Amino acid sequence: MSLPPLVEPAAELPEGEAGRTDRQRRLPEIGELGQRRLAAARVLVIGAGGLGAPALTYLAAAGVGTIGIVDDDVVELSNLHRQPVHGIGDVGRRKVDSAAEAVAALAPAATVHRHPERLTAANAARLLAGYDVVVDGTDTFETRYLVDDVCAELGLPLVWATVLRFDAQLSVFWAAPPVGEGVRLRTLFPNPPAPGEVPSCAEAGVLGALCGQVGAMMAQESVKLITGIGEPLLGRVLVIDALRARQREIPLRGGVGAAAGAAPGSHATRAPAATDAPAATDAPAATDAPTNPDSPTNPDSPATPDSPVATVERDPSGISWVDVETLRARLARRDAGADRFVLVDVREPDEYRAGAIPGSVLLPLGEVLRDPTGVRAMVDEAAQTPGLPIVVHCHTDRRSERAALALTRTGEAVTVVRGGYSAWTALPSPAR
Repeated sequence: MSLPPLVEPAAELPEGEAGRTDRQRRLPEIGELGQRRLAAARVLVIGAGGLGAPALTYLAAAGVGTIGIVDDDVVELSNLHRQPVHGIGDVGRRKVDSAAEAVAALAPAATVHRHPERLTAANAARLLAGYDVVVDGTDTFETRYLVDDVCAELGLPLVWATVLRFDAQLSVFWAAPPVGEGVRLRTLFPNPPAPGEVPSCAEAGVLGALCGQVGAMMAQESVKLITGIGEPLLGRVLVIDALRARQREIPLRGGVGAAAGAAPGSHATRAPAATDAPAATDAPAATDAPTNPDSPTNPDSPATPDSPVATVERDPSGISWVDVETLRARLARRDAGADRFVLVDVREPDEYRAGAIPGSVLLPLGEVLRDPTGVRAMVDEAAQTPGLPIVVHCHTDRRSERAALALTRTGEAVTVVRGGYSAWTALPSPAR
């Protein structure tokens, strides 16, 4: 289930962030708008340990503008196989300090708030208030349930996970989401376990690389919530068996105290220990996965964001193609009033500023894919003339073809410039 973006975008990216996040901004689902949402976002990570450490790393790398860290512990030598924000030289230091320094080294533009205190019922609301997303990297049941309760009271989405031995569970809880029904930790596990029922990592052990995998996925879920892309794990629990390299998921329906969808005997109402992972069918193999309806190419084919596609004048999807020589002639006729069309550049704003085909209108692919039916109104406004044919281009072909496919589904007749801006710049003068 898709959700609307959680955070309004910042007016602009901090200095240096455009270059640092360049490859992420090339994803049309994120783009510059999504990156500015990340820059404006405030994420609280509770616990700078096995899950919090990798989550902090990738939240900072993703460009989250404000990161809070709650931890009252100090670094121990036995932490280091699974907590990569700390090093040998940090043993004995406060975790919030070494973690904050690691975040600052990776993302200097980020604001880091250090909370060197244990989360309690007395301070939880104060610490969580003002953040957009909470990431729970705690390791005690008392704290996990407290975080769930306070997030429910404050209306905050909670990214939750648990890891033990070679097993993990991951989900997103939100008591009152903007779309769909609410689910909480107490929906999955209504009651904490009895003392001693579930072993700790110190007793049972834990695979460090699995902590890294799950912590990175927690950051990934946070990014999706902030930017409004993809389908967050709200209403689903991802179950990971690292030893057998398998992932499964179970549905989770709303209603505190009821873990609907879990199979009988799956222990879904017991404590959230990874070893008690609910049973579920195996996740589909890659070959069975549904393809992206906006992707014109085989998902198994390696490609750069703008890899070339077949050079045809009209393909079975109804998209027409034009080469840059023909486009140059059409632009000349348009300038003379003999041809009428709108040339739409679906690259990112920084690419457009660095160089563009004269007379083109910027409309990044992410905006096209978010609302294909609204593109006509935007194009008409830019052209100040309604109903003109649309010609699209990107750097080469890949993004423009995705835009064209999305627009043809709305009934538009779209032409793609083969080779895009790259082919345009290769034309001999006086084309440019």
